[in-house]
Amino acid sequence: MTAPSARPTVSEREAREVAEAAREQDWRKPSFAKELFLGRFRLDLIHPHPRPSGEESRRGEEFLARLRAFCATKVDGARIEREARIPDETIAGLKELGALGMKIDPEYGGLGLSQVYYNKALALVGSASPAIGALLSAHQSIGVPQPLKMFGTPEQKEAFLPRCARTDISAFLLTEPDVGSDPARLATTAVPDGDHYVLDGVKLWTTNGVVADLLVVMARVPASEGHKGGITAFVVEADSEGITVENRNAFMGLRGLENGVTRFHRVRVPAAHRIGPEGAGLKIALSTLNTGRLSLPAMCVGAGKWCLKIAREWSGAREQWGRPVGKHEAVGSKISFMAATTFALEAVLDLAGRMADEDRNDIRIEAALAKLYGSEMAWLIADELVQIRGGRGFETADSLAARGERAVPAEQMLRDLRINRIFEGSTEIMHLLIAREAVDAHLSVAGDLIDPEKSLPDKARAGARAGGFYARWLPKLVTGPGRVPGAYGEFRPAGHPDLSVHLRYVERSARKLARSTFYAMSRWQGRMETKQNFLGRIVDVGAELFAMSAACVRAEMLRDEGGHGREAYQLADAFCRQARLRVEELYGRLWSNTDSLDHKVVRGVLAGTYTWLEDGVLDPSGEGPWIADAAPGPATRPDVHRTVPGGGPEG
Repeated sequence: MTAPSARPTVSEREAREVAEAAREQDWRKPSFAKELFLGRFRLDLIHPHPRPSGEESRRGEEFLARLRAFCATKVDGARIEREARIPDETIAGLKELGALGMKIDPEYGGLGLSQVYYNKALALVGSASPAIGALLSAHQSIGVPQPLKMFGTPEQKEAFLPRCARTDISAFLLTEPDVGSDPARLATTAVPDGDHYVLDGVKLWTTNGVVADLLVVMARVPASEGHKGGITAFVVEADSEGITVENRNAFMGLRGLENGVTRFHRVRVPAAHRIGPEGAGLKIALSTLNTGRLSLPAMCVGAGKWCLKIAREWSGAREQWGRPVGKHEAVGSKISFMAATTFALEAVLDLAGRMADEDRNDIRIEAALAKLYGSEMAWLIADELVQIRGGRGFETADSLAARGERAVPAEQMLRDLRINRIFEGSTEIMHLLIAREAVDAHLSVAGDLIDPEKSLPDKARAGARAGGFYARWLPKLVTGPGRVPGAYGEFRPAGHPDLSVHLRYVERSARKLARSTFYAMSRWQGRMETKQNFLGRIVDVGAELFAMSAACVRAEMLRDEGGHGREAYQLADAFCRQARLRVEELYGRLWSNTDSLDHKVVRGVLAGTYTWLEDGVLDPSGEGPWIADAAPGPATRPDVHRTVPGGGPEG
């Protein structure tokens, strides 16, 4: 057996190649969002709004009723916040309820809920305690159940899924102290040794890792005779010899989060516990996240609903200058934003969830947009709630209660939501990930033209392909249904706001978005990947257009079903008008911005040119390295892993 390898040194190009290799290369199913970025508004892919089956709804509603009763009587969110821990009896109760197996098929002891009802469950439980929402989400969306469901062998499913459905908590371990969204530098190794692999390394920010029974671990297998090598996924028993949870991390929010640092020292893992082939680990991780990312926007929807409820109640009770504060325009505009945006967030989530359940569309971009948009907009909603509440918004719930007022945890909501802009791909990384998918069609036909390492014959062939593609594609960006006054007339029912005008705007704007992307690629070519701010604005426009489309389609579905249709049309209309203002601002900033000047200032800051600006303050930070030492070796700190007692549901 060879010794663990040192941390790999990779170039910028090599890092990109690793990430590119992990992408799902083909588009076997249609994608509404992919078409949108190409300037094609395929409303037929999302309208009529897909609906669940009667059996799916019955099972989902029955579980939601049980979960609501449990959360209302057995979950003490204030206690979790105060003690920074989910009580063991609460987790045991969730196990008995079957909440660990919401997404696991009934044949393995799970509930087999649809993605839509799993999302609803997370929104509900997350409103009672965001820490519980994070525990259940990390366990099922990215922990052992999802990758095994997609890539596991029958034997692995039989061995692990019943445990995950009833008793065992799982965690996903990819991040390391010096590795975040750049997995090419992954240092944890899995060295083959007979019919086992030997794991060595350190993993950081292991959500659920402090209490987990089972782990999904990403590790690098060295290439050797008979072993392809590469980043590989394993199911690992958390009580294996050589595993130490060295620290339970504490954060500004989600104080009940069981997140830690896990060290592996000569941990033997059976080869039978490897998920998929060697080298497939990152592809498995990204495929898992295609739907797994929907868990975060689900909890963002729950947060938006709660914030709206508090804003409505408080703004009617609090009076200033002879009127309830909600009737003052400065506050009322905030409430309108909260209501309209919450409606849109739920529309995006529900549409993406139903598309995932139907499995007719490729939703990798839709899920990523839902995560990006949900995390950013929910943060703004919570921030507006704190502002509306004023000093009470900044005051803790315990302090409010101590002086005799309603214990509203608005400041906690703001703290708890902040991590969603970082979890499972930061906003900046999501911009780049979505942008890469959005320009995939262009790179497929013209990528070799802008690749400096390609030969002249390769560039010539690419030029021929690109010529044919753009000769067909570009003329279609000139005009479309968005220019036809009567288009999308079914979204203009009598007595309701006219949503057809917004869908025509989406169609026109999609073509403009595609033209802007093409122009930028023509202008910058190989430097396009460095224009991250431009790409971020392109993606943000696409996110707004997707949300507008989802809001309109949801409003029409509710009108057709007879459920709050008129009110839904009003909210969709308000949201679309607000979103259009944001879109126009983003379009303006595509070409009129301070990006070049900002780049010069950043170079100066990093070079120390402006250190004089930092004079006059003290730095209260403690001593120590910026990044902790993650060298492999035996643990030197006590193990803080704990096992949560409690069985699963009977039967």
